[in-house]
Amino acid sequence: MTKLAEPRCAVLVGPYLSGKTTLLESLLSITGTVNRKGTVKEGNTVGDSSLEARGRQMSTELTVAPATYLDDQWTFIDCPGSVEFFQDSQDALSIADIAVVVVEPETDRAIMLSPLLRFLDSRNIPHMIFINKVDTADASPSDVLAAYQAVSERPLVMRQVPIQDEDTIRGYVDLISDRAYNYKSGSASDLVEIPVELQEIEQSARTEMLETLADFDDDLLTQLIEDVVPPKEEIYQFLKKDIADDKVVPVLFGSAENDQGVRRLLKALRHDVPDPVATADRLGIEAKGEPLAWIFKTIHAPHLGKLSLARILRGAIKDNTALGSAHPSGMFRLTGEKHEKLGEAKLGEIAAMGRLEAAKTGDILTSSGKVPDGLESFPKPLSPMYSAAISTEKSSDEVKLTEALAKIREEDPSLSYEQNLDTHELVLWGQGEMHLQIASDRFKNKFNLSSVTMKKPQVPYSETISKPVSQHARFKRQTGGHGQFGDVHVDIKPLPRGSGFKFDNTVVGGHVPRQFIPAVENGVKEYLKSGPLGFPVVDLSVTLTDGQHHAVDSSEQAFKQAGRLAMSEGLPQCKPVLLEPICKVTISLPTEFTSKAQRVISGRRGQILGFDAKSGWKSWDEVSSLMPQAEMYDLIIELRSLSSGAGSYTFEFDHKQELTGRDADQVISARAEAKKAS
Repeated sequence: MTKLAEPRCAVLVGPYLSGKTTLLESLLSITGTVNRKGTVKEGNTVGDSSLEARGRQMSTELTVAPATYLDDQWTFIDCPGSVEFFQDSQDALSIADIAVVVVEPETDRAIMLSPLLRFLDSRNIPHMIFINKVDTADASPSDVLAAYQAVSERPLVMRQVPIQDEDTIRGYVDLISDRAYNYKSGSASDLVEIPVELQEIEQSARTEMLETLADFDDDLLTQLIEDVVPPKEEIYQFLKKDIADDKVVPVLFGSAENDQGVRRLLKALRHDVPDPVATADRLGIEAKGEPLAWIFKTIHAPHLGKLSLARILRGAIKDNTALGSAHPSGMFRLTGEKHEKLGEAKLGEIAAMGRLEAAKTGDILTSSGKVPDGLESFPKPLSPMYSAAISTEKSSDEVKLTEALAKIREEDPSLSYEQNLDTHELVLWGQGEMHLQIASDRFKNKFNLSSVTMKKPQVPYSETISKPVSQHARFKRQTGGHGQFGDVHVDIKPLPRGSGFKFDNTVVGGHVPRQFIPAVENGVKEYLKSGPLGFPVVDLSVTLTDGQHHAVDSSEQAFKQAGRLAMSEGLPQCKPVLLEPICKVTISLPTEFTSKAQRVISGRRGQILGFDAKSGWKSWDEVSSLMPQAEMYDLIIELRSLSSGAGSYTFEFDHKQELTGRDADQVISARAEAKKAS
């Protein structure tokens, strides 16, 4: 094969614990990028270099590492396996030439792959599956393949047949080259004769592979019909074209921990993966034009500041070259946490560009600053599903926290935050409990904010009234000099749900001077912030009907206090009721778990609206419901537990609903205790 001048990019993705970081370490060891292969257990791998990752022995951010194999340049990107960090995977895959989907040989974990495979197919991203840990497999290769085919829209094509000694896989037969190899620890596999007992199985598997490829190529189909055995070189070309078009998914296997099958994977990548020109074309980028780079990740690195990780998809970019109104200052090639100065990044390479302060993940960089039309859209931030109220124990850290939140949001767009106007809490949103725990650790480790605390956020309850009342109130206070006098008559009435608050006045004859009427309204509003039950009061009208004033002692402050007094005396007589927010929740999960999801909804005081097949998803359902927000705090944890990690949901506020009985009593009591404690 002719050497490709442009570096290619392979992204390692797959479920948690599938062994992606170990595979990256094996790839870097075999290509000579590292002198000594590290292990996750010892905490000395190129990937997972952060304190958060090392402390938990799991990937918490993506790792970029370049390598060279047989004169071809590569960039490998290892992505976190936890579904809570799927944003990193989506963003990196969007600029990749191919995805290597790393899985375990366990049939019951196949369902976890559905969202990832669906994302790849929705964007026609070429991908192959590497079945890792075959040295520990309990299920047969055919059962494993069937399990993963059940969750893949694209046909899986076995590239190899395993050579087994009882329960141990000691090598493989390559179905295209028709050659057999035995694994050899620490080096390339040994070429051996195909075992006699495997010859019939191998020929059957080879025929099945060719028939699958023939579904997409008429020339190959004609050859098979005529019993012509196509040359190996043609088969390679058929396979390469179908992979590039995302029509088939080749399947290889091995053990990254023992370097078994990894060289075969490297050769498959070398022969079958499209070049960056083809990838740019798939993304809608024309071959000719000004240099273009696509930012797929933003990080804030110690001593280097903000770095924008971008892939060059057209032309070449030199350090400090103008990109629109921006000038990257410092350009680096990353290998894990290490960085090497780059003078120029050429087509296909990934560069970390410094000081692009206005740039964000998903931005296109060009010399002119113009973005070409017709490009593939960049993935949107994932919808939030878990939240925590965050604060600092030290008031002096509040500004630092605000700055850290902005930076952590830049690094991970699936994190978001808001100042809740109802509960007055700063709420951080993410993909799950672990996601927010890692964010909390980063506040401490990366931004030196050890005083940050997280807790369960409050539910924005409110209250309303169910009975109209007319109330008279007089505020009178006599002190030395001028006194205070304000007298008001108000009508308090309930309004339909969702109406909010309305204030009117029907005062005639100047009993309440016009300049004091806004003060009455302000006093009313001030009291409505916390009504008789302890919550904001909504959906009512207050009409000022009459009153009295004193020529000397009346003032805006006196009438404000009178308005507030009228509400404090009148509202308890209006039969106040508690309102809780109700959200419309749409749960997505594999069909086999739909009935369990319905039970979860019912167990959380939810109302099932219906369910239907999820559009474009094979064997998936969407269940729609109305659910109290108070029941949604750990909903995603239960959904993932019952669906092998595959389930998710989206939600939006729908309406507020009366809450009565024991549940309401508990909420009101808890509110009273909290106020007393504060």
